[in-house]
Amino acid sequence: MNALLRLSRAIDALNHLVGRCALWLVLVAVLISSANAVMRKAFNLSSNAFLEVQWYLFAAIFLLCAGYTLLRNEHVRIDVISHHLSPRTRAVIDILGTVLFLLPLALIMLKLSWPVFIDAYSSNELSSDAGGLARWPVKLLIPLGFALLALQGVSELVKRIAFLCGRAPDPLAGHHGRSAEQELAEEIARQRGPA
Repeated sequence: MNALLRLSRAIDALNHLVGRCALWLVLVAVLISSANAVMRKAFNLSSNAFLEVQWYLFAAIFLLCAGYTLLRNEHVRIDVISHHLSPRTRAVIDILGTVLFLLPLALIMLKLSWPVFIDAYSSNELSSDAGGLARWPVKLLIPLGFALLALQGVSELVKRIAFLCGRAPDPLAGHHGRSAEQELAEEIARQRGPA
């Protein structure tokens, strides 16, 4: 169990790093979107590449942050029901959901999306729009995102099993504190410094 918990911590660290880095892509997407809008309105210039890179960044944010979202327990769940269950019952439900739904879906998506990426990369597939970008980078995000999600699913599974065996604390116990929005506001205030 100790080796599995070390593996879980390594997966958590990986998804934390990827998630924190991918969060910066939101700023990049906003800046590109703003620049594109200004160029289009002020100078009557536009580029399909600008539009496509925004879509690519959105895909990167969504796919690369899926594992990070699961790590932070920020995914959608029915808290009205689960809040009234015991920690052990919630852990059993999470184990069943991970084994029966999350891991099979992530592995199927990984298996189906990898050949699509390979085909796009091999043929150097380009967008059909004038001035469009290469498609293989965005198609690589699909298997990469689902691989990170599957890894995080394994980590969460290990943590739930360790909790049920009495070898680890309740993985959900620390997730009733500040929301992601509160943490973001605090981080912005901390970076601004004293007023």
